[in-house]
Amino acid sequence: MSFTLEQLNAASAKEAAVMLGGLYEHSPWIVMQALRVRPLGSLAQLKHACAVVLDAADAKAQLALIRAHPELAGKAMIDATLTPESSTEQKLAGLTRCTPAEFSRIQQLNAEYNLRFGWPFILAVRGPRGTGLSKQEIIETFERRALGQPEQELRECLRQIHRIAELRLNDKFDAQPLLGHEVWDWQEQLARHSDAGSAPGAPLTVTYLTPAHQACAREIAERMRTGGFDEVRIDAVGNVVGSYRAATSDAKTLLTGSHFDTVRNAGKYDGRLGIFVPLICVRELARRGRRLPFHLELVAFAEEEGQRYAATFLGSGALVGDFKPAWLEQADAHGVTMRQALQQAGLKVEDIAALKRDPARYLGFVEVHIEQGPVLNELDLPLGIVTSINGGVRYAGEVIGVASHAGTTPMERRFDAACAVAELMLFVEQRAARDGLLVGRHKADGSVGTVGILNVPNGSTNVVPGRCQFTLDLRAPSDRQRDALVADVLAQLAAICQRRGLRYELKETMRAAAAPSDRSWQQRWHRALQSLSVPLHRMASGAGHDAMKLHQIMPQAMLFVRGQNGGISHNPLESSTSCDMQLAIDAFTTLLNQLDQELT
Repeated sequence: MSFTLEQLNAASAKEAAVMLGGLYEHSPWIVMQALRVRPLGSLAQLKHACAVVLDAADAKAQLALIRAHPELAGKAMIDATLTPESSTEQKLAGLTRCTPAEFSRIQQLNAEYNLRFGWPFILAVRGPRGTGLSKQEIIETFERRALGQPEQELRECLRQIHRIAELRLNDKFDAQPLLGHEVWDWQEQLARHSDAGSAPGAPLTVTYLTPAHQACAREIAERMRTGGFDEVRIDAVGNVVGSYRAATSDAKTLLTGSHFDTVRNAGKYDGRLGIFVPLICVRELARRGRRLPFHLELVAFAEEEGQRYAATFLGSGALVGDFKPAWLEQADAHGVTMRQALQQAGLKVEDIAALKRDPARYLGFVEVHIEQGPVLNELDLPLGIVTSINGGVRYAGEVIGVASHAGTTPMERRFDAACAVAELMLFVEQRAARDGLLVGRHKADGSVGTVGILNVPNGSTNVVPGRCQFTLDLRAPSDRQRDALVADVLAQLAAICQRRGLRYELKETMRAAAAPSDRSWQQRWHRALQSLSVPLHRMASGAGHDAMKLHQIMPQAMLFVRGQNGGISHNPLESSTSCDMQLAIDAFTTLLNQLDQELT
């Protein structure tokens, strides 16, 4: 039988413990302490309360919980002594039907992992959708994590335990994320289209106006049409635009969306989550025949990543009048200009200028996006309200010294360009780390700095580097903080080169202003999460987003969704769960409902 929150809130401590029995393997103390926060407004609140309890526990208790879990396809499974919950999970993942080779490999990994870490490998084998990982996915995850660092791996085991508990809790309360499953599936299906080919295991790459990109646009457009949008079109830069009309034609418009292009060897959720969450919300409105007192415009932006051409935010930039005609003459790696690519896709270059939106007709822009970082994952929080999108400056630079013989040039007589850049790299790391306030294990409003490319032209093992090319990427939540970071880094570069007898050249290649989220829209997200009893967390975005462009002409605010695998992004390991996607859908729906009430 399934339970309800009302029953859980009304139950005695003993009854509630029985209802939640088996949630954490042989560890009822976690649930017993978490239940002290009753009455509970949502399962998300209970899940987070359990995470808080475990996070506050000492290392001995945390290790005891990890060691209470059985090995995958281990002795307990063979002897049929698993708990009912673990037995169901391992069976669902196919671990009871391993081939001899699979079984042997898992046993080898179990032994190696235990020897390295001293506890069993923990993995929520039901996976991000809850329907089970394949044995190959389990083995690949096992192999990857077996190479991790002990402290990092212990935290990951605890997060996997919370995911296992989340799935078990959903089962107990028959709380299946049905819409989250659909959105998860849509992203998997869209990932069939790739510049790199569609063979299983092929990397996902979708760059601007390639055949795969155009196939994605057609699929998104068709989902909009079947989802009840009144008008669907592909505009002059390749954006897919869907409009869901208001009850009255003279109403203002809420704009939302994100991008569907990717980096090379990408994950499946960056950008695309922000298309499908509002899409399914509109579909549910259309199914009920419900109209809002505002138009809803969903834009699947054609380009944000700047992979095929040296121009970013082409899709959202066109909506704010920031499409630069000079971009049309840029050529890709195969010599195809952007103008030619647009023409080959059947798009009219002369119509791009007309895409600029009139901000007077819009209420604002909201964007849902996977976090692309570790914060929500490490805090065991499903959603985060974005306070600001970091401003950034990028440089391409070169330090010039003297190339000389590595054996005959004394250390004190060298003019080593690479050593100067190495010294600068360490300063960037140290200087950026000074900013921000420590909140728990994380810094709020911190700066970041990266030297992403290093190159010693004509370098040789036995030659002191005479030149070293490098890039700088410096970001902060406010322009003032960013500019202070930039000033310190450039002053240090000058000082290093002067002290070492070197010269340098530096060219600014990009400058983006910080985009603080509109306070009133932040509050709307706040109220939406609060009404769902989802724990609140506010955070800055270190990555750039389409919201940065729309910020130039209208108020904007973003909602982040937790990523899995340490929050990694721009990587095939990028992942999120259908449970967290469901919460994002619920939050977006609540936002629409609240805006409905405001305007009527």
